[in-house]
Formats: sequence, structure tokens, C-alpha cells
Amino acid sequence: MPLALLALAIGAFGIGTTEFVIMGLLPEVAADFQVSIPTAGFLVTGYALGVVLGAPLMTLLGTRVTRKRMLMLLMGLFIVGNLVSALAPVFGVMLAGRVVASLAHGAFFGIGSVVAADLVAPQKKAGAIAMMFTGLTVANVVGVPLGTYIGQSAGWRTTFVIVALLGVIGLLGVAKLVPEQPRPEGVRIRHELAAFRNVQVLLAMAMTVLGFGGVFAAITYITPMMTGVAGYSASSVTWLLVLFGLGMVGGNLVGGRFADRHLMPMLYVSLGALALVLALFTVTAHNKATAAVTIVLIGALGFATVPPLQKRVLDQAAGAPTLASAVNIGAFNLGNALAAWLGGLVIAAGLGYTAPNWVGAALAASALVLAVVSSLLERRTDTAEGRIVAGSTPAPVTAPATRH
Repeated sequence: MPLALLALAIGAFGIGTTEFVIMGLLPEVAADFQVSIPTAGFLVTGYALGVVLGAPLMTLLGTRVTRKRMLMLLMGLFIVGNLVSALAPVFGVMLAGRVVASLAHGAFFGIGSVVAADLVAPQKKAGAIAMMFTGLTVANVVGVPLGTYIGQSAGWRTTFVIVALLGVIGLLGVAKLVPEQPRPEGVRIRHELAAFRNVQVLLAMAMTVLGFGGVFAAITYITPMMTGVAGYSASSVTWLLVLFGLGMVGGNLVGGRFADRHLMPMLYVSLGALALVLALFTVTAHNKATAAVTIVLIGALGFATVPPLQKRVLDQAAGAPTLASAVNIGAFNLGNALAAWLGGLVIAAGLGYTAPNWVGAALAASALVLAVVSSLLERRTDTAEGRIVAGSTPAPVTAPATRH
């Protein structure tokens, strides 16, 4: 794997840390700005919405520059956003900083996926994408717990300064290690938007929303579930999230390895197993040991879908992959928001803290159904094209010219 993937992974590590570390620092931020916890929660919601909106916006703006330069600009935006958050005098300014940082998220992963895939041979594309996403998964194992600890002991502002420094390292890495690729010729906004007329691209994005949404239906409410059902102390939740992160790292690498060989079978297995494990979580959540094992499995199976789904979008939008790739990153965050909302509804309905697991199982199962539909449509298209080729009229044979 090219060394340039390390630079992309470092950028992904910083982005993953800033996205999730705020969840562990909400009480400190709320107390500092003298706002309620629900109000402070807008820092999470605002970031997610910024990713969804920023992914297509920043990608379209970047069609006029090379991908390397755009990646550098995005890391610069990320640095500015985190510094604004760290130095914010009032809550509104910090929220603005979070939104600014989030604008870089989707486009960085979208453009980075295209760059990573272009750096390697065709049979290694999913593995290269997985290598970049390893930075995001490792952030959940190292960056988020460490950032939470630093924020709780040295102040939450220190955490965001450190995240900004990670952005500086990522920026320098991209500048030094990512090769300069010429800007694709003939790329127009209309050309990029045309990819969304492909039903296979839309199906892949719908699988992203539903499949990864299934993971966050459960993980969003992991704290009340583990403390109120499994019997863990509140301080143990951090280590349970580390286990979740370890599962993400393993699942991401396995998903990237097998997606290069058997993409659709990999999706069938990971989505089907994810739906089953989420359903079982309603039972295993009542025991500390089985709950911990299940959390690892949810992380592994959930992230095993990421490289194949991202590669599926790149393959189906081969003529204009950049925007489609970035929008698919936004689809992950849209799935997170949708699942968290649905999970909250079933808890509010009095169905208990394990009820979101059923929501997650249903979402993952729905993604599996879409995967099967996508594959059947693809086979039907291939068969129809094969019939046309087989039944086409052969080209007339031109007789060789006679010499005089």
C-alpha cells in the first residue's frame, strides 16, 4: 500500500476524533457555557447536518481544482473549525466552529476514497479505501477515549486544540505524500450529478443509510442500556466504547480485504449477521459478559459494510465518482441521525432501553433486502445486454481491395 494512504488515514483519525469526542465532553461544555445538556447536544446534531450538507457542496466547489489541493483545503477548513471551537467565547460561536469543521468531513472522505482507489491496482481498491478508513476506526479506540480523558482533566478546550494540531499533521502529510494528480478533464457539475440517475448508485446509498443506521440505533443509547440493563457503572461505558472501536477496526480491515474479491457476498454476510446480532442484543444486553461481546460484534459487522458500500458507489458511478462518493459519506451520517431518532421514539413509547436494538435489526435487514434487489437488477441488466450482443447483426465483412 502506498505511503500516501498514511496521510489520508491521519486526516481521517483527526476527523473521527472531533466527530465523536464531543459526546464524552457534553457535560463539561454545557457547564462552561451555562446551557442545558439537550442544548449542548446541538453540537452533535449540528455536526451531523453539516456533514450531510457539506459533502456535496464542498465536492462541487472542488471540481475546479486538483484532488490533492482540495484535500489540503479541506484539512485547512477542519483546522479552522476546531480552533474556533477551542477559543469560542459563547456557545453560538462554538456551534459555528463545529459546523465549519463538519463541512470538511464528507468531502474529505469522498475525495480521499477516490484518491486512495486511484493509488493502487484495480483488485486492491477496497483495501486501499479500508486503509484510509482505518484512521476513523482507530480514532474510536484511541482518539475519543484519550480526548475525553484530556478534556475532563485539562479542560475541553485543550482537546480541540490537540485535534486542530492533528489536522495540521494531516495537512502536512497530504502535501508531502499524496501525489499530484491532474484535475480530471471534462468534469462538470452536470456530469457529476448524472451519476445519481443510476439506480444502482441510489440503492448503494440507501444500503448505507439503513445498514450503518442499524449500528447507531443501538450505539446511540449504549450508556443507558449498559448502566440500566446490563448493570455496568457509568465509568465502564468508556471501555465498552473502546471495545466497539476495536470491533470497528477489525471489521473495516476484513471488509476491505474480502470486498475486493467478493463484494456482494460480503455485503450479504455482513448485513445479515448484523441484523441477527442486533436482534440478539435485546437478550445479551441483560448480562455484562454477553453484552460486551455483542458490542464488539456490532462494531465489526457494522464497519465490515463500509469498504464494500463505498467501493460499490465508486464502481457504479465510475464516470463521475467524486460527488457520489462524498454524498455516500453524508449518507452514513444521515443513517446515524435517522436511527437515533427512531431509537428515541421507541424508548419514549415505553418499550425499554433495549428496544432500539429491534429498530437497528429492522434497518440492517432492510439494507440486506436492498442488496439482494440490487444484485438481481444487475443480473437482469447483464442478461439483457448479453441477449442484445448475442442477437445483434454482425458487421459486414469488407472484401480486400484488388491490386492493379
